[in-house]
Amino acid sequence: MMRRLTLCADDYGQSAGICDGILQLIALGRLSATSVFSESPGWPDAARALPSTRIDIGLHLNLTEAYSADSRPLSYWLLNSQLRRLAPQRLRDRILAQIDAFACHLNRLPDYIDGHQHVHALPQVRQALSEAIALRWVQPAAPYLRRPDRLADPGDAHFKTLVLKTCCAGFSRHLHARGLVGPDWFAGLYSLGASADYRALMRRWLAHCPDGGLIMCHPGLADPAPDPIAATRPLEYRYLASDDFLSDCQQQQIELSRWPRQIG
Repeated sequence: MMRRLTLCADDYGQSAGICDGILQLIALGRLSATSVFSESPGWPDAARALPSTRIDIGLHLNLTEAYSADSRPLSYWLLNSQLRRLAPQRLRDRILAQIDAFACHLNRLPDYIDGHQHVHALPQVRQALSEAIALRWVQPAAPYLRRPDRLADPGDAHFKTLVLKTCCAGFSRHLHARGLVGPDWFAGLYSLGASADYRALMRRWLAHCPDGGLIMCHPGLADPAPDPIAATRPLEYRYLASDDFLSDCQQQQIELSRWPRQIG
């Protein structure tokens, strides 16, 4: 029996090379979702290139990339969210601004919301996010959310996984209490190092993915723009565009699909 997988490319709008790589993979039918930086200066142009159907398009909530004067390093958000030192109204306003920037250029609200470096699932941020959703959506049309506390496989990044799951603990309970949903199985985390065997990692994730699972990826074409994972994006792109990826999906009876909401 075929299992449906939502394969989501993060960081759309970050640079021309990332956008071009993601758009090519969408055209090839190798992605079923992409998450966009609506704060990026390139977002208005990038939005016009996205297809209106075939894939889920979500908001990649940003607090760390320097698109805003309020951006801070990830360490700031990890520490201050745990200590409950963040300003709730300011957080909610920034989230609303990103939702509105998404809608302004696509003429609709996001299908889902996730976070750059998973910031959406941190304490205080999750509360501000759920308040923003209540202000912009009417149930049951609310977006689905990526659930990093349901990460199923650490890839080759065990310490990163431990930090992520510790800092995002309780996120799924928070969603459930507010009637919000998201994929119950999540993978795609790894070291993002050029020496990682991405195909071997993906084959493992495909083998264990249940129906309705979600895997994130970070493909892109070579680009001169500064990017800490510039070396790995073309590697992911080449594999996802290859016959090897098709063969691996067929072997595991995986069908790329927009997230089936009934799973939630």
